[in-house]
Amino acid sequence: MQDHSVEMRGIVKKFGSVTASDQVDFSANAGEVHALLGENGAGKSTVMSMLSGVYRADEGEILIHGKPARIRSPKDAALLGVGMVFQNFRLVQTLTAAENIVLGEKSSFWRGSKWIRQKHEEIEALGEQFGLKFPVNRPIWQLSVGEQQRVEIVKTLYRGADIIILDEPTSVLTPGEAEQLFETLRVMKQAGKTVIMTTHKMKEVMASSDRISVMRKGKMIATLSTAQTDELELARLMVGREVTISRQERELTQGEPLLVVNRLEVSADHGRKALDGLSLTVCEGEIVGVAGVAGNGQKELAEVLTGLRTWKNGEIIFDGSRVKTASVRGAIDAGISHVPENRMKSGLAGRLGSVDNLLFKSYRTEEHSKFGILKAAKNRLWSQELVQRFDVKTPELDTPVQQLSGGNQQKLLFAREVSHKPKLMVAVHPTQGLDVGATAGVHELLMELRSSGSGVLLISEDLDELLQLSDRILVIYNGAIIGESDHEHADREQIGLMMAGIRHREGSAV
Repeated sequence: MQDHSVEMRGIVKKFGSVTASDQVDFSANAGEVHALLGENGAGKSTVMSMLSGVYRADEGEILIHGKPARIRSPKDAALLGVGMVFQNFRLVQTLTAAENIVLGEKSSFWRGSKWIRQKHEEIEALGEQFGLKFPVNRPIWQLSVGEQQRVEIVKTLYRGADIIILDEPTSVLTPGEAEQLFETLRVMKQAGKTVIMTTHKMKEVMASSDRISVMRKGKMIATLSTAQTDELELARLMVGREVTISRQERELTQGEPLLVVNRLEVSADHGRKALDGLSLTVCEGEIVGVAGVAGNGQKELAEVLTGLRTWKNGEIIFDGSRVKTASVRGAIDAGISHVPENRMKSGLAGRLGSVDNLLFKSYRTEEHSKFGILKAAKNRLWSQELVQRFDVKTPELDTPVQQLSGGNQQKLLFAREVSHKPKLMVAVHPTQGLDVGATAGVHELLMELRSSGSGVLLISEDLDELLQLSDRILVIYNGAIIGESDHEHADREQIGLMMAGIRHREGSAV
């Protein structure tokens, strides 16, 4: 009989009238990468949150290394060697990476230089062992999302975890960073760790796991050996139907230029130049994709266009008018919607419910308020209609959105941004962290915006997504557009080369 490092039996968890986990059985072994696969809202994160002590199971039992475990808090889980790296990181932005990792140690009160140096050496050695390098002295807010994830994983390892749960770990990573993570998983496996990875990405599951458990609608559907299954079988198990995603064919709907950006220069948070003479155009009824490796100016471009960041030099013309200053309110009033890269940091207020989040951009309008007083009953009915239309699964309208799955958070965000019938949608990684079905839904929304005459600026590191949706693909490198391809002639290899800074026609590095 297999000795499981983790065993969960008959686990039940309810949130109000919603059963998130329905008699779930799950097990994982030491020296194994076990993928927990399922759509957003399938219950996989809820099950792992019970294993890590964030939630308490209503029914069922948990065994750690064959012994019954009483896990009522993250502290209980940590003492049993269980650590979880969440999709939304638990890091203090103003502290350094090293300070976040040692935070909570009893000896951390006496921070002499010798102690600090010793801790830095321990952390760097741990990072080196597992292929998780990052600058230990730099504040979290100055690190890339990939580096922040490495800090979270090292923090878990530093605290002695031998059962490591990674919640949607690649949803925030570039393809290159994802490959580095898979190498780290292999090292963890060799070290005898139990790695449980919740995800919905079948290609990554096939590349990195030993076994796969599939959940659907709160139930455990099947557990399979990775070597004995394929993506088609997993897709059927995960969504309960056949799902095919093909390159979108479309009629030409392009109209007049809607957004014109000329030689834009923008500084990043650290003072370096993020956009260096960038120029682009988005027309009515057109999806323009922006491809590039993270850190080449995509974030700053989206922030400038949505009023979140000022620019030094250059010109922005929107809907025939020159934009003179950066203004979030001005961008909203002009008809620019924004789906940001980090939905919980920049898009939604986690502690508030669906009604408040849906009203953020329209509460001042006559439709939703009168003499500064919100029309509570009307707004609630309007919110309920949007939640139903966009298939947002939430126990109640007042349930804090931080308690919703990532997919449902994204649906709610889209519901708000699309409901205003924008002239331009700036969508940054809009399907990041979404399952196959939810991704298809987002793609349909973007195509509907295009068909209605809206312009869409789609910023993504997912080449499949860009090739599928974009009328034109622009490649950004070092803050400038260095190449362009139309829908019919877009070539994955050429775009990949340009993303690395190689101009295909010239054959030389930029």
